[in-house]
Amino acid sequence: MTDHRRCRWAEKDPLERAYHDTEWGVPERDPRALWECLMLEGFQAGLSWITVLRKRENFRTAFAGFDPRKVARFTEADTLRLLADPGIIRSRAKIEATIRGARIFLEMDARGEDFATYCWSFTDGQVLRGDGKTAAASAELAGRVSKDLKGRGFKFVGPTIVQAWLQAVGIVNDHAIGCFRRDAMAGSGGA
Repeated sequence: MTDHRRCRWAEKDPLERAYHDTEWGVPERDPRALWECLMLEGFQAGLSWITVLRKRENFRTAFAGFDPRKVARFTEADTLRLLADPGIIRSRAKIEATIRGARIFLEMDARGEDFATYCWSFTDGQVLRGDGKTAAASAELAGRVSKDLKGRGFKFVGPTIVQAWLQAVGIVNDHAIGCFRRDAMAGSGGA
């Protein structure tokens, strides 16, 4: 699909192009996948997304397929194992935030609060379509979602990270005007 116009960030690296063309902005409704993406966005803090994208399969292996039930049982020994793993981003704070995030995910589930339903509740289950020029709509939403996630105990969920996540999982369609995926995602209700 090299003859299509894309969002500017996805024009150079082949891995970013493939991610943009097949995943980024596709509405995700699976609670586990939504949580995985949120955790990976947290690892991206202070780095570029391509760094995480290149290590994503290593992350999936290291974090037991991002199965919250397994990750929630990680111990200090697991944290030390992960800190020694060159295949991932080795930040104690981010690793511990992911383990804590798994526990919060399970606490929500135990209360009957489905993570996907929660995530999509901020837009009444609908994709919010940005104007294709700025990210103003997703920025306002990201602030509200960030505040709520922090209130639940999640870490590495500041507005910038949450905005990137909202865009990545398709809760917000922020494909640029002229990007071939913008209209393809219009009205898309599920992954």
